[in-house]
Amino acid sequence: MGSQDAEHRRALWWRTAGPPPDAPRPPPPGDGASEIAVIGGGFLGLTAALHLARRGRQVTVLEAGTVGSGASGVNAGFVVPNFAKADPAAVVARLGRERGEALLRLVGAGGSRVFETAREGAIACEAEETGWLHLAHSAEMLDTLRARAAAWAALGRPVRLLERDEAMALSGARRVAGALLDESGGMLNPLAYAWGLARLAEAAGATIHEGSGVEAVEPDGAGWRLRHAGGSLHAAQVLLCTNAFRTGVARRLADATVPLQVYQAATVPLAPEIARRIAPGRHPAADTRANLFTYRLDAGNRLISGGMSMFPLGAHARMGRMIARRLATELRLDAAPELEHVWTGRAAMTLDFLPRVFTFGPGFLGGIGCNGRGVALTAMLGEVLADAACGVAPEALPVPSGPARRLPFAPMARLAPSFAIAQARWQDRRLGREP
Repeated sequence: MGSQDAEHRRALWWRTAGPPPDAPRPPPPGDGASEIAVIGGGFLGLTAALHLARRGRQVTVLEAGTVGSGASGVNAGFVVPNFAKADPAAVVARLGRERGEALLRLVGAGGSRVFETAREGAIACEAEETGWLHLAHSAEMLDTLRARAAAWAALGRPVRLLERDEAMALSGARRVAGALLDESGGMLNPLAYAWGLARLAEAAGATIHEGSGVEAVEPDGAGWRLRHAGGSLHAAQVLLCTNAFRTGVARRLADATVPLQVYQAATVPLAPEIARRIAPGRHPAADTRANLFTYRLDAGNRLISGGMSMFPLGAHARMGRMIARRLATELRLDAAPELEHVWTGRAAMTLDFLPRVFTFGPGFLGGIGCNGRGVALTAMLGEVLADAACGVAPEALPVPSGPARRLPFAPMARLAPSFAIAQARWQDRRLGREP
């Protein structure tokens, strides 16, 4: 078992996703060939494979661990159909109105697409399309959310602003000046969702191999040769969907982004009256502070929240205590709740917080940059990658595209999140946002 598989088994989802799939997915024997190879069996790779298989393309997915054993299986399960940091106005300013609004419509449809896929594919993943709450912690940030809600509503999205009283009625959080409510958001069990996507992709004709980490991708005639531990695979086209992993060929993507290590914790099940008080409509929520606070309930009323650590040494225990204390403070609990699980995963952040389709060569593409919005955004980015593999020109894609470029001073970039965490905590304390 690899280290990532071991981390995956710390997560709550391994206990609650149900029995793993029975069918074995062994590595491919020796040398083989496929029309399209997808590297990575998480949300993005499986979604791309599903769309390609449904279009009649021969698709082979190579996953280094097991399906969902990467970031998809340690996700917190929030379904949030917007950008973590980029405002709609900023997206339009950067990309121009036509392409910017195309990207916004794509991203905004992500939540509905996830729940539609779960319903139509009969994926038992505890999906709850209850809506997503973005809580303004101050009057100033409520004005920011007011403009953001208006921009999304103008694009036809089911987004509206809640004034203070209505927002407080839906949230048990301590600091609520108002909120943005996106009714197409919600939550699910991410590991069960990944297993369901794999089942749908295989039913459509895709082949999935686990334990098949790809070490190198090399030009080979009119296509590419993928070298893995069991041999090699020739493919006319390759899609790299490995998020922030840094082993083997995955480094090609990882070096173009900033890695963000996020810790998650799940409490023991709450008493029903406490669950009703803090989330009467079962809305997953996040606030607008620099050191943001998030929380949601799972199907068993466990309370789930997360945070980031500046130092990795002993971080699981330390972050668990910090998350429990913060839950007690922010949700006005009588005491820090008992934790059942603490786990961690890595997100890939782009410098402008927008997703990317990178080109590594003719027919060799990669998708990345969900920036903490992995469930909803991959539901759309996977289809974009499938479109690109089927011949849609890069300039016609709604997602920014171009050659992959390694970030300058990449080792220093990996330290940036630690400085950002420290700055966020200092800023919130200076402005009286933290106790």
